[in-house]
This record gives sequence, C-alpha cells and structure tokens, in this order.
Amino acid sequence: MKTVLYDQHVALGARIVDFAGWDMPVQYTGILEEHKACRTATGIFDVSHMGELWVTGDGAFDYLQHSVTHDLRRLLDGKWAYSPVCRVDGGTVDDIIVYPREGGYLVCVNASNADKDYAWFKDNAPSNVVVENHSSRYAQIAVQGPEYKSIMDKIQLPEGAFRAFTGYTGEKGCEIYLPPEHAVKLWCDLVELGAVPCGLGARDSLRLEAALPLYGHELSDSISPYEAGLHRFICFDKGDFVGRDALLAQKNDPKTRKLVGLRPEGRAIARAEYPVCKDGAEVGVTTSGGVSPTLGGSIAMALITGDTSEGEGYSITVRGKSEPVKLVELPFYKRAL
Repeated sequence: MKTVLYDQHVALGARIVDFAGWDMPVQYTGILEEHKACRTATGIFDVSHMGELWVTGDGAFDYLQHSVTHDLRRLLDGKWAYSPVCRVDGGTVDDIIVYPREGGYLVCVNASNADKDYAWFKDNAPSNVVVENHSSRYAQIAVQGPEYKSIMDKIQLPEGAFRAFTGYTGEKGCEIYLPPEHAVKLWCDLVELGAVPCGLGARDSLRLEAALPLYGHELSDSISPYEAGLHRFICFDKGDFVGRDALLAQKNDPKTRKLVGLRPEGRAIARAEYPVCKDGAEVGVTTSGGVSPTLGGSIAMALITGDTSEGEGYSITVRGKSEPVKLVELPFYKRAL
C-alpha cells in the first residue's frame, strides 16, 4: 500500500521499504542528518499509514474508559489521552491515542495493528456504541522539533484538518490530521518553509533515545504496559477496566519484569533480542537497540527480572560474545524545556 504522499517521497530521493504492508521512506539524505534536524530544528514525517477509528454512540465514553488502562476523564476537558489497551491477561492489544471530536472520539492506532484493533473494538462494543474504520479518511503529518512552532505559525490548515500536540520523537511538535486530498500541498508547504523530511530510520532512533515504546518490541500480546514501565498510564483507582486484575497482580509481584536502559561499555552495538545476563546468568532480553546520534554511542532497552538497584555486573550476548553493559536511567534523552 502507498500513502497519498508516496510520490513526494520518491521525488525527494527517499529509500522506500515495506513497513506493515506500506511502502514507506526509511531515509532521504541519511538517518543521522534527519535525526539531527529533528533534534535541532524541524523534521516532518509522513505517518499517514497510522489507523484511525471513529467511536460514537451514547455509550462511547464509558466503553472506551473500560477498554483502556488510562483515565479518560481528561477527555471531558477537551484534552487528548495516550493509553495502552489490554487483554484480560494483561497482554497489550495496542497503545493508542484518543482524541475527543465533535460527535464522538477519534482513536489513532498503530499501522501494524489497524485491522486487529478495528476488529477488537468492534467485536467488544456494546449495542449503544458504533465503531467505524475511518483510516482512509485521514492523512497524517508529524511536525517535530524545537523550531516547529515558527513553521506552523506560517501554515494555514485546510478545512477538515486538526492539529494535535502529540509526537513520537521526544521533541516539541504536533501531528496534523487532514483529508488526504490536502496532504500533498501541506507537505510541500512545510518543506518550502524549511522543514526537513525524515524517514522511519530517524523516527526509530529518535523514539529510542526518548525511550518511547514500539509495539512488537516494548509492548506486545505477551508484554504488558506495567512491564514496559508505563505505570503512569495505568489508573487502578478509576474503576474496573480490561486487564486490571492481571496488571494489579504484576504490580504486587516482585518477580515482574522491568524495562531498563542499557549502555554498552565497549564498542558493541546493541540490537533487539540479545540475551541480557547478570553475573553470567541470563535475566532478560533486549527489546530495542541501536546507535544514539545524540549521545554518540550504543543504547538499548531491555526487559529483565531481578533486583535492578545495582547496575553493575550486566552483559549482553552479541554474536556469541559477552559484552559488558551498564544499567542507566530512562529516557536516554530529555529535551530542553
């Protein structure tokens, strides 16, 4: 599948790869340059492959409130909310963003989970709730970086568009939802104003530095949001919700896995699915890893068991060789206020 901006990516010389069934740009001029542009100026990303569900009906709010781990009462003040969605056993269906809109709620879901999420929300909806897949009605462009506002101040959004102050880079920014027929003009206007097109490669290195979860890595059917360190998005005091009992059991179990940050002490590059050992005994596995352009070295996140108060004595196994690592605080990078 191709997004409405596909021809723009090709014209800019992007290297195209398959991502969740979509032909997407992995890089244009290079991941390092695009990463730096987003950290120091303004980067733009085509995220039109993301899915959008439309939830309406008299019971829409109560249904969503019961379906997610976060407390959606903040939506009553017109705010958006990020939240994991869990199964009864605590495994993660997806992590989503809910936006209150006139007449209902727009739910943004991950591209790789769009069909699964639509089926899950639709199949579990009560009779007074309607769930529709509106993914084809939206294109989405993310504008991210410390100078994003100076560019957005010069942009007139088209009719039917809205701007959400969300993102996946650890920087200030916004995500623009708009009718697909207006996406090419908006993209070209942003480029003309100096925004740097960025691909999936920079998107991943940026989110890794900010320790933001990627479904299939830090979250999955077998990894709960509690294990992934998303405690602030699990509101046990809001009342019942799907997965509450399982997550509460994990909270009270000292053997529950923890998401930690790792920094190799040598020149080894940490990647996903490397064994993690403590004093020679395997205690977990890396979930994401790579080179941090900002920090100038390798970083990784990992799910491990056991006492993490002592950050020494850890290693990862890289191609059969043990490489020492240190446990470090997450996130690896925090933007300047």
